[in-house]
Amino acid sequence: MTLKSAARDPVADTIQRDLIAKKGFDMVSHVRSGQYLKISLQAEDKDSAEQIIVRMCNILRIYNPITQNLNILKVTEIDQ
Repeated sequence: MTLKSAARDPVADTIQRDLIAKKGFDMVSHVRSGQYLKISLQAEDKDSAEQIIVRMCNILRIYNPITQNLNILKVTEIDQ
């Protein structure tokens, strides 16, 4: 999950101001923070797995759709 572009990101602001810029990496112009979850589940196929994840995250409010974007980065099959 990442913050939407309009949302304030105090974590990223602090990282950029107090770490990156102060250590000489002034070529960095923008930083955004995010949160990643690794979820294993059983599904018929990749599309079904993605649908389950989106549904679960929305129903359980695992992320805030007002301020965050939900991105599924990778779906892989695990051999049993």
